[in-house]
Amino acid sequence: MSQDWAAQELAGIDLGAARLNKRSITLLDRLADKPTASNPHACNGSVETQLAYRFLAQEDIGWEDILASSTTELDFNGQQTEGLGTLSFPAQRGMYLHQAYAVSPEREPLGVLDAWMWVQDASKMGSRSLPAGAKESCRLLERYARLAEQVSLLLETRLVYVTDRESDFLDWMVQASALGTPVDWLIRSAHNRKLVGQQEKLWGGFA
Repeated sequence: MSQDWAAQELAGIDLGAARLNKRSITLLDRLADKPTASNPHACNGSVETQLAYRFLAQEDIGWEDILASSTTELDFNGQQTEGLGTLSFPAQRGMYLHQAYAVSPEREPLGVLDAWMWVQDASKMGSRSLPAGAKESCRLLERYARLAEQVSLLLETRLVYVTDRESDFLDWMVQASALGTPVDWLIRSAHNRKLVGQQEKLWGGFA
């Protein structure tokens, strides 16, 4: 498989060194070509395998650093289109596209289940701006609801909604509970909360 698609997928990635950026692209290509294989079987030879493990052992690089480059930018610079926001810098105009991507427990890609587009207000760089009256969290609530609708079509499939710490808020957990939790969920928590009725906290230890 050509690395062209992997390079495009991780375009703009910045892990602090060119060799790390290149290694991430190579590793993505190898694992995508053999999604069910172990690292040694996916890589081309012992040297590449060692480099892959060395890359994965980088303590200063987290999965969020890699995924940061994977949110798609729809660049409409130079186009006479209304309703656009800023992208990486104020002069760049367009929209962001965030996708819900499905994979099997065997790491086989199944396709995109949902997509959400939004714009960033130039006066609020670093935040995401939605139409008046709408919260950014709405896209997460809507996504869970859409996944819940798939349950009746996939009776023999267990769906698990995996998302990062931007989803660590109560609204959508309440929504999941109200719907009977048809889709299991797993999030990367951002706040070390107390457990209900206990002094112990979520991440261990005590208040």
